[in-house]
Amino acid sequence: MAYDDLRSLLRALEREGDLKRIKAEVDPHLEVGEIVDRVQKSGGPALLFENVRGASMPLAMNVFGTDRRLLKSLGLKSYGDISDRIGGLLRPELPHGFVGVREAFGKLGAMTHVPPKKVKSDNAPVQEVVLHGDDVDLHALPALFTWPKDGGSFFNLGLTHTKEPETGIRNLGLYRLQRHDRRTIGMHWQIHKDSRNHYQVAARRGERLPVAIAFGCPPAVTYASTAPLPGDIDEYLFAGFIAGKRIEMVDCKTVPLQVPAGAEVVLEGWLEPGEMLPEGPFGDHTGFYTPQEPFPALTIDCVTMRRRPLLQSIVVGRPPTEDGPLGRATERFFLPLLKIIVPDIVDYHLPEAGGFHNCAIVSIDKKYPKHAQKVMHAVWGAHMMSLTKLIVVVDADCDVHDLHEVAWRALGNTDYARDLTVVEGPVDHLDHASYQQFWGGKAGIDATRKWPEEGYTRDGGWPDMVLSDPDTATLVDRRWKEYGL
Repeated sequence: MAYDDLRSLLRALEREGDLKRIKAEVDPHLEVGEIVDRVQKSGGPALLFENVRGASMPLAMNVFGTDRRLLKSLGLKSYGDISDRIGGLLRPELPHGFVGVREAFGKLGAMTHVPPKKVKSDNAPVQEVVLHGDDVDLHALPALFTWPKDGGSFFNLGLTHTKEPETGIRNLGLYRLQRHDRRTIGMHWQIHKDSRNHYQVAARRGERLPVAIAFGCPPAVTYASTAPLPGDIDEYLFAGFIAGKRIEMVDCKTVPLQVPAGAEVVLEGWLEPGEMLPEGPFGDHTGFYTPQEPFPALTIDCVTMRRRPLLQSIVVGRPPTEDGPLGRATERFFLPLLKIIVPDIVDYHLPEAGGFHNCAIVSIDKKYPKHAQKVMHAVWGAHMMSLTKLIVVVDADCDVHDLHEVAWRALGNTDYARDLTVVEGPVDHLDHASYQQFWGGKAGIDATRKWPEEGYTRDGGWPDMVLSDPDTATLVDRRWKEYGL
C-alpha cells in the first residue's frame, strides 16, 4: 500500500536513514536550491529543512529523488507492478485508440477500492487551521528562488485543482506557481494543459474560475498530478488505483472543489477573467530558462492547513533532477496504454536528458515496408506524445533502455537521404529551440533493418550483425575462473 500522507512517508524514510534533517538556518534565495541540486545529483537522501529563513514551516525536498524512494512512497517493488496491473485491465476485445484507454479506465472505476471518498471537515487534517482574507500571508510558506536569473520565488510542487465550467470534469495538474505578493500567485498554465482550457472556457462565459492548490499531498496523489492522462479521466481515480485504496477528499471552505484530506496546506481562490501578471523567467526542467510571459494571477482568499504543517517542493533544472524518477514511473506505467493507441510498439524509452518529451526511442516487430514511419506518425498522434521532437525506431531485438546500443543502431543503420523523416507540428510550451513558440520541426529516424521492398537493393541484402559463436560463448562462461581474469 502507498503511504497515506507525506509525513508518514518521511517518518519511514528517517527510520531507514534515507532522510536528513537540516537544523541550520538556510536561505530560500539560491542556497536551498544549490544544496538540493547537489544532494539529488549525488543520489543523496530526502531532506527536511527545519529552519527556512522567513518561513514559518519546514520544507521537505528531494523526497522522490531516487527510484527507490518513489517506489516506496507508492507501495511498489518495481515500476512494472503498476504497468502489469494496468495491462490486466486491457482485455484483447477492447478497441484500440483513446476509446480503448477510456474503456480500460472505466473498468478501473468499477472497483470499489479505487474512487475517492468524501470525509467531513472535522476528519480532515488539512482543515485544522483556517485563515481568511487579510490573515493570509503566502510569505509564511517557503517559496524557492532557485536559479540566478529566476524572475522571483516559486512553489514547484503545488497540486492545482480546477473544473471544466461546462462539464464539471475535475482536473488535477502540477504547474509552477510564482509568488507575486502575500496573496497573489501566478499560474503557469501552458497552452496544451487542461487547466488553461478551463480558464479560457470560464473567461469566454464571463465567469471566474475556482482554484484550489494543495501542498504535501499523499504520494499517490502527487504522482497522479504529473501523469499525462486524457482530460476526461479523473486523476484521483488513477491515484486510488496506484495506492490500492480510496483517496480521502474534503470540500474546500470557499470554492466548490475537493482536495485531499491528508494534505498539509491548501490555498483557495477565484481566478477573475483577464487577471494577468508577468510570470518568469524560470530555470526549468529543460535545463534552460523559460522567458517571462503573461499568465493568470490568482488571489488567495483562504488558506487551510494542519496545526504544524510542512511544505514539499522540488528543484528542477539541468537533468538529472527529481523529475527523473517521476518521468520513469510515467514511462513504465503508461506502456500498456500506449500499446492500446499504437499496438505496433514492443517497448519504448523516454530519456531523461531529453526532458522526457523531446525524444522517444521505440522498438517494433517490423512486419512490412516503412513500418517504422507508420509508427512515428502514430506516436505523434497519441495525446501528449504529440509533443515528441525526435522519434528513433529500432527493431525488437534492441534494448531501448541501453542508450549505447540505441546509438549504435541509429548511427549505423541509417541512410539519412531515405531514413530520416522531417515534419512540423506542436512542441512543448517550454521548448526554446523552435524558431517560433508552440510549433516547430520534428524528426523520425528509422534505425531498423531495411528490406528490399523499401529500396534496399545492395547485393547480399542487409548484413548480419557481428555476434559471438554461441557454443564458444558457453565454453568461455564455464571456464572463466580458469583464466584468472
